[in-house]
Parts: sequence; C-alpha cells; structure tokens
Amino acid sequence: MIRSLPTGRFYRFGYTAYVSLFYLFLFSPLVITCILAFNDSNFPGLPWEGFTLDWFFADEEHRTGIFHDDRNLNATWISLQTAVAVAFLSLIIGTMAAFLFEQEQFRFKQALFFLALTPLVIPGVILGISLLLASNSAGLFFENNLGIDFEILRPSFGLVVLGQMSFISTFVMLVVSARLKKFDTSLEDAALNLGATRPQVIRYITIPYLKPALIGAGSVAFLMSFENFNTTLFLVGSDTTLPISLYLQVRDGSTPLINAISFVLIISTSVLALVNLLVSQKKID
Repeated sequence: MIRSLPTGRFYRFGYTAYVSLFYLFLFSPLVITCILAFNDSNFPGLPWEGFTLDWFFADEEHRTGIFHDDRNLNATWISLQTAVAVAFLSLIIGTMAAFLFEQEQFRFKQALFFLALTPLVIPGVILGISLLLASNSAGLFFENNLGIDFEILRPSFGLVVLGQMSFISTFVMLVVSARLKKFDTSLEDAALNLGATRPQVIRYITIPYLKPALIGAGSVAFLMSFENFNTTLFLVGSDTTLPISLYLQVRDGSTPLINAISFVLIISTSVLALVNLLVSQKKID
C-alpha cells in the first residue's frame, strides 16, 4: 500500500475491519482463557459461575490452586531448569557459530551454513523422534560393546536439554549473526594494532557490542525452551516439563486449573518479553 495515494471510505472501512478482526482472532482465545481462570466452576468453560481465586490459592480436597499443586509446581521447576540450561548452552554454541560464519570465506561455508539451519525447518516431531532413535542406538552400542551406561542417552533431563539445544542454538546463531553484520571491524583492527590480544578484543569490544543481541536471543531461547512440546515429548523421562504435564492433564480431562496455569504463563511471558524489549532498545540507543 502506498500511503501517499488517496483512499476512499470503503477502503478505510475494509482496512480497519481487517486489522480489528486479525487482532480479535489472535488475542480472543488468550483473553477468554484468562477470564475463565477466575471462574467459580469445576469445569474449564462457560457458563460463568462467579469470580473466585480458588484456582490460584485454594488448598482443599476437591479444589486445589496452582500454588498448592505439587505436580504442576514440580513440572514448572523442571521447565525452568531446562530453559536456563538450554538458554545458557545455546548462547555459547550459537554465538561461536555466528563468529565462525562471519569470518572470511572458507571452504564449504555456504553448505555448512545451510546444514546449520536444517533443525529450524525440520518439524519438531521428526526432530524429537530422530534424536530419540539416535540416542537409543548410541546408548545400546556403548552398553553392549563397552559396558558403559550413559544416562544422558536415555530419555532424561539431559537428553531434553540436548534435543532443545539442537535447534534453539541455531536461532541464537541467526540473531547474533545479524548483529555482527553491522559491526565495524576497524574497531577490532585498531585494538589489535594498539597491542590488545584477540581474547581481549572479544571481551572488551565485540561482546559489549553484541550485548543487546545476546540478551534478546537468550530471552527468546529461554521462552522457546520453556514452552517446547513437540521435541520434548519424545525425549522426556519420568520428570516431565510443564507443557508435557499440561498435555497429560488435558488428555485425562481438563479443569479450570489449566486456565489458571495458562493465565500465569501468559502474564509472565508477556512481562519477560516487554522487559527484554525495553532493555534491548535501551542498549541499542
């Protein structure tokens, strides 16, 4: 659309209606879920039975709030541990990969870069199944031939971290690479000419310049890991993450407790995303 061209009344009405319907479609399910989190009913849907905070704070036999539900609290703690580990490792690996691909042309650079992007385009279900089969095969090989049992090669916390890291680190690489493309390499050359070592240049010049991208990529990596379902479903062990726990509860019969958990997740992730946006803009400015 060219803004300088005149527009008629019908066009303006259609434009306004399209934008309104788009955001209505996007946010109405989230708004309804948040409202039903306070519904005084034992069923997760309508009709509205009145306002209550029981699904957050109640500690009764037939109605337990999320802050007294050991199952979901434990799953949340596992998800937080997983997300922190994945975000930390993905930042390291993704940043190193970004440095590699921003170097001068080297042999098979384009092919290797294409391969690095592969985990992002492979469906999560296929990635999860592939990782499970590969880890099981490797585990059986080591156990049968060397008598060594690697727990990380079985469905477990470690395997979930490796599985999620395999594609989240690629996203970090893309974010950091985009920031590196705008970097003035003459700053590094000047520091090297003044006697700085390569590690000092990276620590005092390159990393501070990349800080907004690192903060943004780390925050998104944390959120991607925390809410991941498709890949985690095939790699999780006895200690389930929150998305897997919610799936099992919904499959067995949903309650308003699910709405309360969803409300907390929507608010917390929105606040985290807003803080990340404000911090990133401040760092860039």
